[in-house]
Amino acid sequence: MGVEPGDAVAELFNYERRRLVGLAYRMLGTVSEAEDAVQESFVRWYRLDDAERAGIANPAGWLTRVTSRICLDMLGTARVRRETYVGQWLPEPVPANVFAATTTDNSRPLVPSESDDPLDRVTLDESVSTALLVVLEAMTPAERVAFILHDVFAVPFEEIAGIVGRSPAAARQLASSARRRVRSQRAHAVDEAEHARVVQAFGEACREGDISTLMSLLDPAATLRSDGGGFARAALNPINGVSKVARFLLGVLAKQPTVSLEPQTTGDGPAFALVRDGRVTGVINLLVDGDRVTRVWIQWNPAKLSLWPGHGPQTSHH
Repeated sequence: MGVEPGDAVAELFNYERRRLVGLAYRMLGTVSEAEDAVQESFVRWYRLDDAERAGIANPAGWLTRVTSRICLDMLGTARVRRETYVGQWLPEPVPANVFAATTTDNSRPLVPSESDDPLDRVTLDESVSTALLVVLEAMTPAERVAFILHDVFAVPFEEIAGIVGRSPAAARQLASSARRRVRSQRAHAVDEAEHARVVQAFGEACREGDISTLMSLLDPAATLRSDGGGFARAALNPINGVSKVARFLLGVLAKQPTVSLEPQTTGDGPAFALVRDGRVTGVINLLVDGDRVTRVWIQWNPAKLSLWPGHGPQTSHH
């Protein structure tokens, strides 16, 4: 941006960047797009003259509004771009706690929901999960922005209204509609210990090539989606059914004997990284309902593994 390290703009950038990238990532689903949005918001701040900047009482709030508007615009164009995307588009998985440092208690919902049902609550860690981000993909851009701003970042509806260009009442409706969509994807709250047990058993069955155990852990309606982005070999369409999902997983691992399946933690909870020579080549996230795996997501696109070992911020955008 052409600012000196000691410049007040650079100081503000360094202080606010992490929070804003976390906000934008939840809205856009990839780290590189989130960083682009935040960079653009700081370019706009830098272009203000001294008098304009002095007139802004809350720079953090201004940057939040501008970044959110940029994300809203980017979500509109992203839909068109994804029509030409090679294969399945999945959000970028991130290691646990990367964007979760905005509160001291990651287990609590950031905003009390309008009901007391635990299924209505989105925690900060969960708000970067593949499970939630996939649901957000099906929303309108305005619904997604309103939901993230209110339910995750506690922005009042009066402010959200100005960002999405609606009345406060309409902004509240957008967030409520989004919350209903999120709730419709949740059968019931999953016990953490049971969830961890299922994921661990899944990993062991994959490593041992034990197809009967793997099939017993999959829900009859299990679906697998993988994202290679045209850079890595992946299934172009969703894979459905216990047998096909199990055979695909074991086939992938059998073809890559130098790749190990290593436990990780993401916003979805326990997960797995595919690792070759210390470099993460893919991330597998699971959705567990009761004692069965209902969804398997595999991210192979190197442009969407930017925060994992072997990948850096200079990974090409896609």
